Formats: sequence, structure tokens, C-alpha cells
Amino acid sequence: MKGDRVEIVVDAGDTTRTYEVVASRAGRRVETAVRRGVVEVSEVTRSGSVVRTARFMSTRVLALVEQPVPREDTSEQTARPLREDPET
Repeated sequence: MKGDRVEIVVDAGDTTRTYEVVASRAGRRVETAVRRGVVEVSEVTRSGSVVRTARFMSTRVLALVEQPVPREDTSEQTARPLREDPET
């Protein structure tokens, strides 16, 4: 969803570096995967096409923080009884 972001904190020797991957347009999402010692963060379209990818060695990654955009609950759900109470 647009606005979803993943922050990656990487050990760069004497300091740390922070990278961000953000879902920049409507309908895109950010996916994370850890495979064979590599952390891969990708921005993906609705159809599953990868727009861009960031890859890091998993031994160098200090933190991986996923920050989803707060979703608004558009469905108004009201509690209604399934049937009438027989005692009333």
C-alpha cells in the first residue's frame, strides 16, 4: 500500500547506515525476504512485478523495521444480535 516503508540499518564498518524502501505509488507494496544469507527488500506492483530491489548481506544487517501505513477501517460494523432474547 502506498506509504508502506521498510528501514534497514546496516553495519558499515566504523559506522551504521540507514536505508529506506518506500511504496511510492498507489497499489504498490514492500516485501521482505531472507534467502541464502541475503536480505532482500523489494517494491512490488499489484500484479507482482518488482519495481526496485535492495539487497544486503544478512551478517551486516543490524535492524529491519517494517512500518506499515495505518489502515482506516471503512466498514462500519455494528453489533446486532442474531435473534431476539426469548425472556423479553
